[in-house]
Amino acid sequence: MTTAPRRDPAPWRDPALPAAARVDDLLARMTLEEKTAQLYGVWVGADTDGDGVAPHQHEMTADYDWSELITRGLGQLTRSFGTAPVDPALGAQALARAQRRIAEASRFGIPAVAHEECLAGFTAWGATAYPVPLAWGATFDPGLVEEMAARIGRDLASVGVHQGLAPVLDVVRDLRWGRVEETVGEDPYLVGTIGAAYVRGLESAGIVATLKHFAGYASSAGARNLAPVRAGTREFADVTLVPFEMALREGGARSVMAAYNEIDGVPASADPALLTWLLRHEWGFNGTVVADYFGIGFLETLHRVAGTPAEAAHAALAAGIDVELPTVRCYGDALVDAVRAGTVDESLVDRAARRVLLQKCELGLLDEDWEPAPAEGSVTVDLDSAGNRALARRLAEESVVLLANPDGLLPLAPDARIAVVGPRADDPLAMLGCYSFPSHVGVQHPDKPVGIEIPTLLQALRAELPDAKITYTEGCDTSGPDTSGFAEAVARAAEADVCLAVLGDRAGLFGRGTSGEGCDVADLNLPGVQGELLDALVATGVPVVPVLLTGRPYALGRWEGRVAATVQAFFPGEEGGPAVAGVLSGRVNPSGRLPVSVPRGPGGQPWTYLQPPLGLAGEVSSLDPTPLYPFGHGRSYTAFTWDDITAPDAEITTDGSYDLAVTVTNTGERAGAEVVQLYLHDPVAQVTRPDVRLIGYRRVELAPGEARRLTFRFHADLSAFTGRTGSRIVEPGALELRLSASATDVRHTARLTLTGPERVLGTDRRLLCPTEVTPVR
Repeated sequence: MTTAPRRDPAPWRDPALPAAARVDDLLARMTLEEKTAQLYGVWVGADTDGDGVAPHQHEMTADYDWSELITRGLGQLTRSFGTAPVDPALGAQALARAQRRIAEASRFGIPAVAHEECLAGFTAWGATAYPVPLAWGATFDPGLVEEMAARIGRDLASVGVHQGLAPVLDVVRDLRWGRVEETVGEDPYLVGTIGAAYVRGLESAGIVATLKHFAGYASSAGARNLAPVRAGTREFADVTLVPFEMALREGGARSVMAAYNEIDGVPASADPALLTWLLRHEWGFNGTVVADYFGIGFLETLHRVAGTPAEAAHAALAAGIDVELPTVRCYGDALVDAVRAGTVDESLVDRAARRVLLQKCELGLLDEDWEPAPAEGSVTVDLDSAGNRALARRLAEESVVLLANPDGLLPLAPDARIAVVGPRADDPLAMLGCYSFPSHVGVQHPDKPVGIEIPTLLQALRAELPDAKITYTEGCDTSGPDTSGFAEAVARAAEADVCLAVLGDRAGLFGRGTSGEGCDVADLNLPGVQGELLDALVATGVPVVPVLLTGRPYALGRWEGRVAATVQAFFPGEEGGPAVAGVLSGRVNPSGRLPVSVPRGPGGQPWTYLQPPLGLAGEVSSLDPTPLYPFGHGRSYTAFTWDDITAPDAEITTDGSYDLAVTVTNTGERAGAEVVQLYLHDPVAQVTRPDVRLIGYRRVELAPGEARRLTFRFHADLSAFTGRTGSRIVEPGALELRLSASATDVRHTARLTLTGPERVLGTDRRLLCPTEVTPVR
């Protein structure tokens, strides 16, 4: 079978012409209805009742006549694989058939852009469930994240998908927020470098990466999902926006998703200063801006800055949103009628349609010889290949953080008597975040197999330590109040040499979990009665090791000095069980570092390490926000020395550069990885500054006795901040560069003086601190 016969051998079909000329020719031939049809998606099979996967899904989803609708053409197809469990091969064939129908039904024969979620892997039944982004941050390994994203992109492309809705570039501002698991961490440099790596990987496979959520979404008041944001202009410029700029400039993302939130009363989806002036005029972005699901409709129903769907469409189009997702509500007939009535200028439609069609041209969807993927007759699709699983394992292993091991209890003795206790020990879903398919969609289809193999930690431990005597009891539920299982848990612990308390989160959506979208919390106590269970286990006197499988950090201060060791894993994916078991056994030397601070107490939020002096502990308040474990912290089973440091005090100009170097040596008996972090301290500035902030890092893997020399190439641009006038400046004066093993573990300080005039920076400023790694003989 072939695609629709081409009815129009016009210039827009000629691949030899520039894309702009082709699109201009095509737009001139289109009716208003055909142009608006390119500006919305259709969500085939989305439920209008039951549990949804998008906010307000059921009240915002309406029935439509698919056969009639596609006669105008169609901009996007929403989540053909991510709406219900479908065999990947059958899903690919169904998507190809749908694309042929769209092409055959419309006058110009243009297929839709098919998009899917891909936050922790392709959100499809049978696809690899990788660790969540917070685990990516814990690796401090952009290269590995890029490799993962390239694999995700190839899987998406293999079944006919064009666009992936990832990565999330929100910077954590309040750990109580449910979507912390979806973020890379609490530092903009870490988020930006890891996020840009993900973008490069996805785009290398030809998939359009979509940056989300632009912008400010994670700064919501009270940590409530979709709540107003009250961030100041400097926080917005110097924290919120930085990762997006990095992912565009250093990653090459071709799409941006407008956020749900409002800032100082202006919804992001109706803000031309954000979506047009900053994004396009200042940053030079020329891709597409898509709405978050139902975000345009929310301008009417939630933000109340529009009175009708047509007014919402007008506000969003004028702001710069090109595509309404996930399905048509505002950009369809309501928009057509408003244009014809003269209340919406047709030039806004043309502007958005031109951007959409330029991207379709780039994807080959306007070409005469376009064929849907996979090729007809292809029946084998493997979305969870051995290569995928191996990479998922490696990423999980690198992400596990050993928070404490004061007496060297870990690794476990191979023949130990081990009591495994806790609600997350024998549940496969304990490994997955809320955007992994089994947690996101699969839970609504309990009769359908999970689709991928997900070893639990208990299963992995038994395989990892075949000579150990391992007992297991759940002890309590993840979030329920029942303590009736405590007695058995205490009995099992009392019989053992060591007790592993496997505690944490259950990912879900909109209150159906303890972590995930819409699963915000009032404080940072462990969910349910898990904290009380841990207390009961510690009271036995048997060494207890909390093993935390979570989507956010929880307050652990009450167990400081009372537990033998602590291991933290942030939803480590389908291979997380073997990865964590490998750390416990010693097969894996832990190398993860905290991408978020671990609080001492459950209150005192919001707080991150990016605090000016008044945000730190002091005599003026009885509340001490100092975390138990700081950003960047992590222990190892080996030891490293940092020496031969070349970092003299120096003067450089406000446009100058400076190199500092350190030799890192593995002085232990195990291979391991050290993460060298470079922080900036600005003693005096015209506005208050964070006491320290990350400006560079490098993960280095070393065999026993091996050494590497790391040279950080600092440029004065990396000291820039938003000054009193609102411009980003480099200010003359004193600076400190701190080579550190965490935000608080400083190994060496270099003192610089910037001389010369204050510089105002443009969009060509340097964003990265390059690091050179050389062997030491």
